[in-house]
Amino acid sequence: MAAKTANVLARVEPDVKKQAEDILNQLGIPASVVINMLYKQIIIKKGVPFPVSLSKELVARDEMGKDTFYTMMAKGLSEAKANDSRPAVDAIADLKRDIKEWTS
Repeated sequence: MAAKTANVLARVEPDVKKQAEDILNQLGIPASVVINMLYKQIIIKKGVPFPVSLSKELVARDEMGKDTFYTMMAKGLSEAKANDSRPAVDAIADLKRDIKEWTS
């Protein structure tokens, strides 16, 4: 006879665990039920049931290292000297679209 349950051992950041469990307690849902729901959705979707991607966070100048900044600036200068550019109106439209995506 097969076991009715199986154990899952996972390491989670303590603060993340506490915050999630506080919310689940308010909802009256045990963590084990949510984990079981997640596993069932993985089976149904045949993958992770939510988007998993790299964030599109803007990096401020004071958050990047000197080498990263100089590399980025050198690339821009090289493109400008090679006349490998596009109209400013297109670049501004892309920036507005990206900002809207980042803030939504």
